Amino acid sequence: MIPYGHQNIDEADIRAVVEILRSEWLTQGPTVVRFEQTVAAYCGAGHAVAFNSATSALHSACRALGLEAGDILWTSPNTFVASANCALYCGATVDFVDINPRTYNMSVDALREKLILAERAGRLPKIVVPVHFAGQSCEMREIKALADQYGFSIIEDASHAIGGKYLGQPVGNCRYADITVFSFHPVKIITTGEGGMALTNVPELAQRMQRLRSHGITRDPRLMETEVDGDWHYQQIELGFNFRMTDIQAALGVSQMTRIDEFVHRRRQIADRYNQVLADLPLDLPWQHPDANSAWHLYVVALKEAGGRRQAYDALRAHGIGVNVHYIPVHTQPHYRAMGFRPGDFPEAEGYYARAVSIPIYPGLSEAEQDFVVEKLKQVLQ
Repeated sequence: MIPYGHQNIDEADIRAVVEILRSEWLTQGPTVVRFEQTVAAYCGAGHAVAFNSATSALHSACRALGLEAGDILWTSPNTFVASANCALYCGATVDFVDINPRTYNMSVDALREKLILAERAGRLPKIVVPVHFAGQSCEMREIKALADQYGFSIIEDASHAIGGKYLGQPVGNCRYADITVFSFHPVKIITTGEGGMALTNVPELAQRMQRLRSHGITRDPRLMETEVDGDWHYQQIELGFNFRMTDIQAALGVSQMTRIDEFVHRRRQIADRYNQVLADLPLDLPWQHPDANSAWHLYVVALKEAGGRRQAYDALRAHGIGVNVHYIPVHTQPHYRAMGFRPGDFPEAEGYYARAVSIPIYPGLSEAEQDFVVEKLKQVLQ
């Protein structure tokens, strides 16, 4: 089976992990700090906080920004459920903003129209979570202008997008967001096995996320309510979680970061070749906004007609091509339907989903394997 995505692990990665296994530190330690510093420097952000998953990072980012019961978070329906669930973990309400049918990212026009109506109703969001689908940045400059106008905070869900660029600058620099979140799941651009990271330029947000990932505990005497008994002393000053990354994972992450540009370059080569060889097929190929330079986590083709998606998917799978579908619109999931969402609420996301198929793209995909994917795709569609 040729998968739609796959990690790329070399001997240097293995040696980095083995070195930690032979060291004094296994859990969160100095290598986590090194990984945080490496990612922050690469993206041009002031601070980075590593987590055991991007979901944990999203949850902690919401908490750090003060999201709570009675508040509202908006995100895209074209995403994995974690982008919305992070609000529910905080007791807040979730709503969605439909997508741009060209980029498959949150539509700035739909966001603007929804904000006008929400302001009239006194139901503005506290946080908006744009999702950089498939590795392409949302139109963050325009979203930030709306945030300044309407007073909401921004968490960029850039789980797909480390290594991508927006307006010529690295995704993750937080110029247009309060917090940016990355994922390091094995099918993402780099991997730590499981893992995530939150970046910010606000020291107070970084400090709170650091505290939240470790039970809400501090060892800083300035934050303690009572006199410090000794060097061992700590205090839990809020309810936090065990969201820590291990040094084992971080060692893999540090090693992977040495090749991130190589990974992204290879993904772009594969995407460029798909763009050329699939141009004559009855497909809508991924459109790239001129302000963005995608990291190409996914390469999604959309069939011209929705009715043939299942047949194409099954046929490609039968040929040993591990195509996938990204994503089932979140508002159509049973948990969200129970909240009152219905099919038809976000027609652009639903229309996209009905036609979408993710085909293989990852650094280790050979030209022969790509040719095989293209050959079978042509057979299926012609």
